[in-house]
Amino acid sequence: MKTPPFLLLAALVFWGWMSGFLLVGALMGLLLESARFISARWELDDPDFSRVWFFCVLLNLALVLYVFTMNDETGGIAGMFHGNIMRNVSDSSVQTSTRFLRWLPMSLFALMAAQTFNLRPSVPMASISLITRWRQRRHKGGQDFAGQYADISYPYFMVCLFSSGIHSNRGDFHYFAGLVPLILWALVANRSKRYGLGAWICAITLGVGLAIIGSLGVNQVQRAIQHIDAQLMARFLRQRSDPLQTMTSMGRIGGLKLSAKIVIWLQPRELAQVPEYLREASYRIYKPDKMTWFSGDKLTDFKPLQPEPDEKTWVLLPGKMNNPAAVNISCYLNGWSHEDNMPEGLLPLPGGVRRLENVPPYMVMKRNQNGAVLAAGRGLVIFDAIYAGGATMDSPPNITSTNRLDLDVPTNEVPALEQVIAEMHLDAGADETQKLRAVSRFFSSKFSYSLWQGWDKVASTNATPLTKFLLTSRKGHCEYFASATVLLLRQLGIPARYAIGYAVHEAHGSEYVVRERDAHAWCLAWDEKAKNWVDFDTTPASWVSMENHFSAVGLWFSDARSWIGFQISKFRWRQAHLQQYILWSLLPVMVVLLYHIIFRRRTQRKRPAGKAGLDADVIWPGLDSEFYQIESRLAACGVLREPGEALADWLERALSEPSVAELRPVLQQLLRLHYRYRFDPHGLSEAERKSLGDQARQALNQLSPK
Repeated sequence: MKTPPFLLLAALVFWGWMSGFLLVGALMGLLLESARFISARWELDDPDFSRVWFFCVLLNLALVLYVFTMNDETGGIAGMFHGNIMRNVSDSSVQTSTRFLRWLPMSLFALMAAQTFNLRPSVPMASISLITRWRQRRHKGGQDFAGQYADISYPYFMVCLFSSGIHSNRGDFHYFAGLVPLILWALVANRSKRYGLGAWICAITLGVGLAIIGSLGVNQVQRAIQHIDAQLMARFLRQRSDPLQTMTSMGRIGGLKLSAKIVIWLQPRELAQVPEYLREASYRIYKPDKMTWFSGDKLTDFKPLQPEPDEKTWVLLPGKMNNPAAVNISCYLNGWSHEDNMPEGLLPLPGGVRRLENVPPYMVMKRNQNGAVLAAGRGLVIFDAIYAGGATMDSPPNITSTNRLDLDVPTNEVPALEQVIAEMHLDAGADETQKLRAVSRFFSSKFSYSLWQGWDKVASTNATPLTKFLLTSRKGHCEYFASATVLLLRQLGIPARYAIGYAVHEAHGSEYVVRERDAHAWCLAWDEKAKNWVDFDTTPASWVSMENHFSAVGLWFSDARSWIGFQISKFRWRQAHLQQYILWSLLPVMVVLLYHIIFRRRTQRKRPAGKAGLDADVIWPGLDSEFYQIESRLAACGVLREPGEALADWLERALSEPSVAELRPVLQQLLRLHYRYRFDPHGLSEAERKSLGDQARQALNQLSPK
C-alpha cells in the first residue's frame, strides 16, 4: 500500500524539525517525491535488495558504535570497571539508543530510496526478513514463497514519526502539532467506506483527546520519577574525594595495605621538567580525637570558575610566568556531583599551577581558598597543566588575633611539641630558615618510615597517636610526619597547612605513572619573604622504595589491568579517537557494497522501454517471458498498465474486469512463475519453463476476442 503524494516529504520535514536535521529531512523528502516526476528507474533484483539491506544494517552498526563513543557525560564499556556500574551501564544504553533511534530515518533511507526508484516499487521479503529467507531456503524450489514483496512506504512513514518523538520532553505540544495532522493525512487516504464521515471524525477526535490527556499524565509521572531518582542517587552514591576533610590512619594498629593500581598518567613537555608533587587539597584545622584534618571552610567557599572564550582553557592564577613548564595529566574523577549530576573529583595539580589547557568540554570547575580545584564532568579527564615557581592559588595565612587557623595547635599536643623543640636546641633568635632546617634535620636523623604500627607500652595511655609518634615510637607513615611537621612549625610561629595528593617519581619511558600507593601527605610552609607557600616534606625518602618493595609481586599484571582500564575509559569518555577509527574501518566495506549495488552489470540504470522493446534482443534473463504477451493482450482490451505500476497491482486491477475474472487462478500462477523466471537467481527448471509457456498460450487463447 502506497502512501499519498507528498506524505513522506511532510513526515521527513517534521522529523528534521523535531530532531534538529531540518535541511537533511527536507532533502531526503524531496528526493523521494521526485520519483513522481522522474521516469528513470533501476532494475534491482532480490540479491541487490539484500545488499542494500546489508548496507543499512552495517550503517546502523557503525552509528551505534559512533554514538556509543561520543557520549559526553556517560556511556561506554568502561562503566563496568569504573564508578557506579549499574548507573553507568544504564546511562550508556539510554544515550546510545536515544541517538540511534533518532537517526533511523537517515540510516534506513537507502532501502526506501531503492524501492522508490526501482522498476518494481516494492521490496522482496526474503531480502529483509531472516525468517522468510530461512523458510525459502528450507523449501527450495517450492512455490509458496515466490513473489512475496512488500511496499515499505507506510512502515518508513511510521519510523519517521517514531524518530520524531525521540527528543527531550519539554512539556509542550509541538510534537502533537505536527503528529496529528500527519496521522490524519495518512488515515484520510485509507478511510474505510463502511462508516460515515461523522463517525470517523468522532473516533479521530476521541483518539486525539486521549493522546493529549496521556501526554499530560506522562509529564507528571516523569517529574515524579526524576524527583525519586534524585533522592535515590543522593542516598546510594557517596563522594569519595572530600575537599572539606581528610581522615588519617594515625593510631591504627597493624600495617597499611597498599595498591599498585595506576590512577594518574603524566606526560611532561620536557622529560626533565616533571612536578615532584600533585596536590589535591590542603587543610588547616586538626582534631586529635578524630585524627582528622579539616579545611576550615564551608562548601559555599568554593567559587565557580569560568573558562576562556575557547572553552578549553581555564586560568587559575592570572599573571606572567617565568620559565613555565607544562605537563599532560590524565586522572579519574572518583566522586559524584548531585548538583551537576555528573562525575566529580579533586584535580591533582602541580604546585604553582597557573592555567589548564585542552580541557574537555562540558566541564564545571570550582576553586576554594586552600588551592583545591573541584571539577565535574567526564569520569576521565585529560588536560595540560601549565605551572611555574612562585605564587600559588592558596590564600595567605590567617594569623590575625581573631582568626589564627594557620597557627592553631591543639592544646593536648602542645606538651609533646615543646619537648621536641627543646630537644632540637634552637637558638633563641633563630630565623625562619634556621627553624626549617632544624626541623628537617630532627626528622631525618631521629625518625624512620614504617607502614606498621604496634602497641606502645612506654607512652601514657592518655597520649595521642601524634604524641606517641613524637616521643616514643618515632616511626610511622607520611600522615604522621606531615601532621607532626605542620603542628611543630606552627608551634615555632611559622604558618603551615596539611596537604594531600600524590608524589611523582616513577618514569615509564617518556611518561610518568602515579599509583594508589603514591598517595602522599606533606606540609605547606609559609615563606614570609617570598609571600607564598612552599612544599616542606619531612617524610624520609626511603618511603618510596619501601612501598615499592611491598607491592612488587604481580606488578606487571596490575599495570596491564590499569592500562586496559585506562584505554577503555579513554574510549568511553571520548578522550580517544577510536570512533573515527571504527568509521574508517567500516568505510571500505560500505564502498564495496555500494559498488556492487550501483555498478553491477544487472543493475545498470535504464529508462522503462515501451511495449515494442519486448521484441528487442534479450539482454537480461526473463525478458522473453510469455507473460508480457498476456500484458499486451490485456492492454489491447483496454486494461493499460500505468508507468511504474507493479505487475501484481496491475494484474489485480485487470482481474476486476468480468471477462478476465474467470482466469484469476491461472493468471496468478503465471505471475508467480514470471517473477521467479525474471528475478530468482536460480531461475526455473525446464519443466517449469515449459509450463510457463504452455499456460500462457492457453490463457491467450481464452483472452482472444470471440
